[in-house]
Amino acid sequence: MIEAKEGAQITGQRKTLSQMTYQRFFRRYLLLGGMTGTARETATELRGTYDLAVLRVPTHKPVRRTRLADSCFATNVQRWGSVAQRAQELAAAGRAVLVGTRSVEASETLGALLQARGVAHTVLNARQDRAEAEAVAQAGEPGRITVATNMAGRGTDIKLARQVSESGGLNVILTEFHESARVDRQLFGRSARQGEAGSVEAMVCVEDELFARFGAPLTALARAMAARRGRAPAWLLQLLVRLAQARADAYNRRIRLQTLKQDRKTAEGMGFTGKRD
Repeated sequence: MIEAKEGAQITGQRKTLSQMTYQRFFRRYLLLGGMTGTARETATELRGTYDLAVLRVPTHKPVRRTRLADSCFATNVQRWGSVAQRAQELAAAGRAVLVGTRSVEASETLGALLQARGVAHTVLNARQDRAEAEAVAQAGEPGRITVATNMAGRGTDIKLARQVSESGGLNVILTEFHESARVDRQLFGRSARQGEAGSVEAMVCVEDELFARFGAPLTALARAMAARRGRAPAWLLQLLVRLAQARADAYNRRIRLQTLKQDRKTAEGMGFTGKRD
């Protein structure tokens, strides 16, 4: 694919002669470590897999991030309409807004809705890779609305203009909870960095994939209550998110452990080739 993209001669198809898991690959290093803002949830797994302890380093400035009330709507139409309205109101008040989506399709859906409303915005979904860093750098300007997928703009600090800081900072809107709370915290962590003010909130829908796969039976209850009232109550949404993410984390953890066990079994079977990792 890279050869075709760059106009180079297309070479023959490669054959996979060997493979290894991420766990075995990283354990090959004599010295192994890393830094992340979301290691707390996986401390036990890091200890068991890599024999690494997690040490919490406090922020050098107090965190001024405000968690606003979350909303759970009955339908996708209600969710996206409310997100667009909320972003428009915040931008009109001089705030900068970052809307996080789980897919390119969702980012383009919201972008089309904002465009239909005549609201200026920027969509980042890894299709504009060359201009991405520049767009993220401008995401802290007054009235700026940036719609981004999970990977877009990660690792780039959003510098806030003075007017935005004085107006309350960057507001992050999460539009769909992820299977791991770590990813949600990574998105929320884009706001209120380096001691700046900021706020975060979630505006989701009972039809989201996380709730459909891992939320039963609370998903059915939330769907029924949202159908009557337009949105599910906050207490029910909180329980639903906790249940669904706990089940999703357990499911994904079992897959990783099974992969690790299979890798060890394969290594033992190939022990005649040399020393095991």
